Amino acid sequence: MNFFTYFYEDEIERFFFQKPQPFNKYSNSELLSYGLGATLYMPATRSNIHQEILSRKHEGLTSLVIDLEDAVGDNEVFRAETMLIEEMLKLDGELNKGFLGYVDLPLIFIRIRDLEQFKRITDQLGDALRLLTGVVLPKFTVGNGEEFLTEIRKIHSDQHPFYAMPILETAKVIQKETRMDELLAIKHLLDCYKDNILNVRIGATDFCGLYGIRRSADTTVYEIEVLRDCISDIINVFQRFNSGYVVSGPVWEYFSAKERMLKPQLRQTPFRERYGDEGLKWRAKLIDENMDGLIREILMDIANGLTGKTIIHPSHIKIVQSLNVVSYEEYIDASNIVKAATGDIGVMKSNFANKMNEVKPHYFWAKKIILKSQLYGVLHEEFTNIDLIKKEVYV
Repeated sequence: MNFFTYFYEDEIERFFFQKPQPFNKYSNSELLSYGLGATLYMPATRSNIHQEILSRKHEGLTSLVIDLEDAVGDNEVFRAETMLIEEMLKLDGELNKGFLGYVDLPLIFIRIRDLEQFKRITDQLGDALRLLTGVVLPKFTVGNGEEFLTEIRKIHSDQHPFYAMPILETAKVIQKETRMDELLAIKHLLDCYKDNILNVRIGATDFCGLYGIRRSADTTVYEIEVLRDCISDIINVFQRFNSGYVVSGPVWEYFSAKERMLKPQLRQTPFRERYGDEGLKWRAKLIDENMDGLIREILMDIANGLTGKTIIHPSHIKIVQSLNVVSYEEYIDASNIVKAATGDIGVMKSNFANKMNEVKPHYFWAKKIILKSQLYGVLHEEFTNIDLIKKEVYV
């Protein structure tokens, strides 16, 4: 499995200084934690999920979550469980015929409601449990978390890794008077199961719901004050250099065009300078599809150290993954910082003569960039992420 499989090989050579490297659920967990990319959610009541996976219907998809929680009505739970089991058993049957292997699958997770459901599903899946990379744990707390993580540790093995992705989205996390105690307690719990934690996710929709807020397509999570405040503390606790986790960007929930009230959030200059009149037409298309708000939020995610994003529409896959590709300048700076971490030098001028690279302060950043570069690749110096977004993707 690779990012950007919809590019021809000559296009990969043209755009990438360092090609995206293949990965799968058996990859080193530290590297894999950066490989979620655009994680597509779909309800477990969706039919023919196994066919969508086999046919690679969603070009570029590398991770998906089959949802048994909020995407399923309370009266549909039994049907959703039945459909999920049937789809996974069908997919397992196709693998047993040799049409593809486990390494060819996207990273597949299920989001469950409670521990009893989790045990019920895993029991019924039997050997088909190997199709899954792990489980998403919604409304994760100190109170309910350890029982889940204990069960996950029983399933996980070197031969068949199985990971947890807890979602932080409860009232105790968003409310100021309980937030820091809850975050630190969750962090302590996760540290006890660190080998089983692939990623920490932020439940922006649930947080907003607790305050009766719904952001528009013109508004990023960083402009909702109560959310920004909470995300800042989550980053503070879970991305510390000495025991950090990969934290994923919150869901972007818009995908259709509608009349807008605020002005577009994509500057004209990069598009005009790069592609002239054609670039301005393409910019207008992105705005019509409500992609400008998504692009702006992803850039804010990256600026705040978040990697990857939860999505609810396949049209977002290309945007998320293109913007996470490492630039040539970032890669060269990061490589030089890591090479210089021998104690012989403390600071050096960047090869690009526009900044100073301090080895100790920038070392943790540099390591993250190197990990991302292995999965997402590194652009040639003359190209930008805009060039990747412009690539047409056909299904």
